Amino acid sequence: MMNFLELEGGYLVIGLFAMGAALFVGTRPFVGNGQAWKKTVPFVGITMLGFIMAHYFFTTSRMADVKDRFNNGGAVICESKAVRKVAQSIIIDPNKQGWMLVGDEFHSPKYERGFHSARCLEYIYPSEVKKFMDKHNIKQEAPSK
Repeated sequence: MMNFLELEGGYLVIGLFAMGAALFVGTRPFVGNGQAWKKTVPFVGITMLGFIMAHYFFTTSRMADVKDRFNNGGAVICESKAVRKVAQSIIIDPNKQGWMLVGDEFHSPKYERGFHSARCLEYIYPSEVKKFMDKHNIKQEAPSK
Protein backbone atom coordinates (compact mmCIF):
# COMPACT_ATOMS: atom_id res chain seq x y z
CA MET A 1 0.00 0.00 0.00
CA MET A 2 2.83 2.41 0.81
CA ASN A 3 4.38 1.69 -2.60
CA PHE A 4 1.07 2.65 -4.24
CA LEU A 5 0.83 5.89 -2.26
CA GLU A 6 4.47 6.71 -2.97
CA LEU A 7 4.08 6.20 -6.72
CA GLU A 8 0.56 7.52 -7.25
CA GLY A 9 0.14 10.10 -4.46
CA GLY A 10 0.36 13.09 -6.79
CA TYR A 11 -2.16 11.60 -9.18
CA LEU A 12 -4.54 10.82 -6.31
CA VAL A 13 -4.44 14.49 -5.27
CA ILE A 14 -5.16 15.56 -8.86
CA GLY A 15 -8.01 13.03 -8.98
CA LEU A 16 -9.50 14.38 -5.75
CA PHE A 17 -9.32 17.90 -7.13
CA ALA A 18 -11.11 16.76 -10.31
CA MET A 19 -13.76 15.02 -8.20
CA GLY A 20 -14.23 18.17 -6.14
CA ALA A 21 -14.57 20.28 -9.28
CA ALA A 22 -17.09 17.83 -10.76
CA LEU A 23 -19.07 17.81 -7.53
CA PHE A 24 -19.04 21.60 -7.23
CA VAL A 25 -20.07 22.22 -10.83
CA GLY A 26 -22.56 19.34 -10.85
CA THR A 27 -24.45 20.70 -7.82
CA ARG A 28 -24.97 24.21 -9.25
CA PRO A 29 -28.65 24.88 -9.96
CA PHE A 30 -27.93 26.12 -13.51
CA VAL A 31 -26.29 22.79 -14.48
CA GLY A 32 -28.97 20.13 -14.94
CA ASN A 33 -31.13 21.57 -12.15
CA GLY A 34 -28.43 20.66 -9.62
CA GLN A 35 -28.67 16.95 -10.41
CA ALA A 36 -25.77 16.69 -12.90
CA TRP A 37 -23.44 15.48 -10.15
CA LYS A 38 -25.19 12.09 -10.24
CA LYS A 39 -23.67 11.52 -13.68
CA THR A 40 -20.44 13.53 -13.52
CA VAL A 41 -19.02 12.31 -10.21
CA PRO A 42 -19.22 8.57 -11.03
CA PHE A 43 -17.85 9.23 -14.54
CA VAL A 44 -14.90 11.25 -13.25
CA GLY A 45 -14.29 8.76 -10.42
CA ILE A 46 -14.28 5.69 -12.65
CA THR A 47 -12.15 7.43 -15.28
CA MET A 48 -9.58 8.63 -12.75
CA LEU A 49 -9.51 5.21 -11.06
CA GLY A 50 -8.89 3.52 -14.41
CA PHE A 51 -6.07 5.87 -15.39
CA ILE A 52 -4.39 5.74 -11.98
CA MET A 53 -4.55 1.93 -11.79
CA ALA A 54 -3.22 1.58 -15.36
CA HIS A 55 -0.37 3.97 -14.55
CA TYR A 56 0.45 2.03 -11.38
CA PHE A 57 0.58 -1.32 -13.16
CA PHE A 58 2.68 0.05 -16.04
CA THR A 59 5.07 1.70 -13.59
CA THR A 60 5.51 -1.36 -11.36
CA SER A 61 6.02 -3.56 -14.44
CA ARG A 62 8.71 -1.19 -15.74
CA MET A 63 10.32 -1.10 -12.27
CA ALA A 64 10.52 -4.90 -12.23
CA ASP A 65 12.11 -4.92 -15.70
CA VAL A 66 14.64 -2.27 -14.67
CA LYS A 67 15.56 -4.11 -11.45
CA ASP A 68 15.89 -7.40 -13.33
CA ARG A 69 18.16 -5.84 -15.96
CA PHE A 70 20.33 -4.18 -13.31
CA ASN A 71 20.59 -7.37 -11.23
CA ASN A 72 21.66 -9.27 -14.37
CA GLY A 73 24.49 -6.79 -15.02
CA GLY A 74 22.74 -4.55 -17.56
CA ALA A 75 22.66 -0.77 -17.57
CA VAL A 76 19.62 1.40 -16.94
CA ILE A 77 19.03 5.07 -17.65
CA CYS A 78 17.37 7.26 -15.01
CA GLU A 79 15.92 10.73 -14.88
CA SER A 80 18.04 13.09 -12.81
CA LYS A 81 15.96 15.83 -11.23
CA ALA A 82 19.01 17.29 -9.49
CA VAL A 83 20.53 18.64 -12.71
CA ARG A 84 18.18 20.77 -14.79
CA LYS A 85 20.63 21.45 -17.59
CA VAL A 86 21.60 19.53 -20.71
CA ALA A 87 22.26 16.15 -19.07
CA GLN A 88 18.97 15.33 -17.36
CA SER A 89 19.57 11.58 -17.54
CA ILE A 90 22.16 9.36 -15.95
CA ILE A 91 23.27 5.91 -17.09
CA ILE A 92 23.49 3.53 -14.15
CA ASP A 93 25.74 0.58 -14.86
CA PRO A 94 26.26 -1.97 -12.07
CA ASN A 95 29.86 -2.44 -13.25
CA LYS A 96 30.77 1.25 -12.92
CA GLN A 97 30.85 3.80 -10.06
CA GLY A 98 29.81 1.30 -7.40
CA TRP A 99 26.07 1.35 -8.09
CA MET A 100 23.85 -0.84 -5.93
CA LEU A 101 20.12 -1.38 -5.67
CA VAL A 102 18.63 -0.75 -2.23
CA GLY A 103 14.91 -1.47 -2.23
CA ASP A 104 13.56 0.55 -5.14
CA GLU A 105 16.43 3.04 -5.33
CA PHE A 106 19.82 3.02 -7.01
CA HIS A 107 22.69 4.37 -4.88
CA SER A 108 26.33 5.15 -5.56
CA PRO A 109 28.96 6.59 -3.21
CA LYS A 110 29.71 9.20 -5.89
CA TYR A 111 26.18 10.69 -5.75
CA GLU A 112 24.52 12.31 -2.75
CA ARG A 113 21.03 11.17 -3.61
CA GLY A 114 19.51 7.99 -4.93
CA PHE A 115 17.53 7.42 -8.11
CA HIS A 116 14.13 5.74 -7.84
CA SER A 117 13.60 2.79 -10.19
CA ALA A 118 10.18 4.19 -11.16
CA ARG A 119 12.01 6.95 -13.05
CA CYS A 120 14.29 4.59 -14.97
CA LEU A 121 14.25 2.61 -18.22
CA GLU A 122 16.32 -0.25 -19.52
CA TYR A 123 19.34 1.10 -21.42
CA ILE A 124 21.04 -0.53 -24.37
CA TYR A 125 24.50 0.77 -25.23
CA PRO A 126 24.86 1.65 -28.93
CA SER A 127 27.44 -1.13 -29.30
CA GLU A 128 24.82 -3.65 -28.07
CA VAL A 129 22.10 -2.67 -30.55
CA LYS A 130 23.26 -5.13 -33.25
CA LYS A 131 23.33 -8.00 -30.70
CA PHE A 132 19.90 -7.01 -29.43
CA MET A 133 18.45 -6.91 -32.94
CA ASP A 134 19.93 -10.32 -33.79
CA LYS A 135 18.67 -11.87 -30.54
CA HIS A 136 15.10 -10.66 -31.11
CA ASN A 137 15.11 -11.30 -34.88
CA ILE A 138 14.65 -7.62 -35.73
CA LYS A 139 15.59 -6.80 -39.30
CA GLN A 140 16.85 -3.35 -40.11
CA GLU A 141 15.10 -1.90 -43.12
CA ALA A 142 16.98 0.13 -45.69
CA PRO A 143 16.14 3.82 -45.50
CA SER A 144 13.53 4.82 -48.04
CA LYS A 145 14.38 7.51 -50.54
